[in-house]
Amino acid sequence: MEMAELGATPKGGVNRPALTPTDIEVHVRLAEWARAREFAVEIDAYGNQFMRRSGSESGAGAIASGSHSDTQPTGGRFDGISGVLSAVEALEVIDDAGIETRHPLEAIIWNNEEGTRFSPTNLGSAVYVGSVPIETMLAATDGDDVTMKEAVQNLRDAIPWAGVRELGAPMAAFIESHIEQGPELEAEELDIGVVTAIQGTRKLEVEIIGDEAHAGTTPERMRRDAFVDAVSVASALRELFHDPDDIMRFTIGRFEVSPGALAVVPGHVFFTIDIRHPDNATLARLGDQVEAVCTEAASRCEVRVVETRRADSTPFVGLVPEAVEAASRERGYAYKHMPSGAGHDARYVSEICPSGMVFVPCESGLSHNERENATADDLARGAQVVADTLLILDERL
Repeated sequence: MEMAELGATPKGGVNRPALTPTDIEVHVRLAEWARAREFAVEIDAYGNQFMRRSGSESGAGAIASGSHSDTQPTGGRFDGISGVLSAVEALEVIDDAGIETRHPLEAIIWNNEEGTRFSPTNLGSAVYVGSVPIETMLAATDGDDVTMKEAVQNLRDAIPWAGVRELGAPMAAFIESHIEQGPELEAEELDIGVVTAIQGTRKLEVEIIGDEAHAGTTPERMRRDAFVDAVSVASALRELFHDPDDIMRFTIGRFEVSPGALAVVPGHVFFTIDIRHPDNATLARLGDQVEAVCTEAASRCEVRVVETRRADSTPFVGLVPEAVEAASRERGYAYKHMPSGAGHDARYVSEICPSGMVFVPCESGLSHNERENATADDLARGAQVVADTLLILDERL
């Protein structure tokens, strides 16, 4: 609740884009909490922040947990930040108990997971593991022409005593706690979701390019109305991605009409496409048809399609999900195995170390919404599983 005050919206949600002053304040507070415990604090070249409790075994890789602190413009109080705080609390209670671990334990804030200020999404974890080039990502700008490089420097200036983390530094394992963002756990009255996979996703940008014209004098036969063609394109895409089994997820999330004037025929439309499916072959087959379908549906305007992000389904198998299950079972928590429909940082971290996720219930499955809610008891159980999992992994690795 304290973190929700940073970027609080009138309707009870949070608007905290990556590395804005409010987001940097989250980083500063957690860094100060870590320093008070004599945990090391490090920031890498992309603004990911690491808080580290030392282990006894020299050279052992860190067992880490964390998530993100940035939000959607009308986001909730729990998406991302609850996973960060679960990791911080796990380190604190392990420290309070005086437990010596062989591996260092880390709590991480991954930068720019939501991608609302700097596009695209999940860049912090993706940059860290080398999936995307840091030079390109640091050059990204927000709506005020502030670059990510400048934003990262603002973070460093706010925590000048933080050390430097090298991108791609090895980890022994990673576990991310997150609200489910879906209705299953609540509906089935379960405590914990042991996440088995993150479904694949493709993100595209579409431009419909026509001609601006006078709304009162230009005959319909002479118009190259970008909005009219965009509606046809959107309808054709909806038909392409219609799935009677309701497994496919297709969303046009951003739609901009230019110049946006009452008496002007629109000359340009820009919109985004987000498609997700657990089967990589289905995602590839349908996603590869987007450009052709758009071009065919636009009768008078030019069409440009650019794919900005693509990620195959990511399975979580082996040591980490097994440890999550063991922790849940030993605590007597009711749990189930389940995939994640949303993308998370654990997808990218799994490229460099064994990884997994813990889901906790959220009210009505509502997320990316100011009414997003989770109970203190559910969050506490999730944090308990994170703490237990870190210790189980320390024994087994």
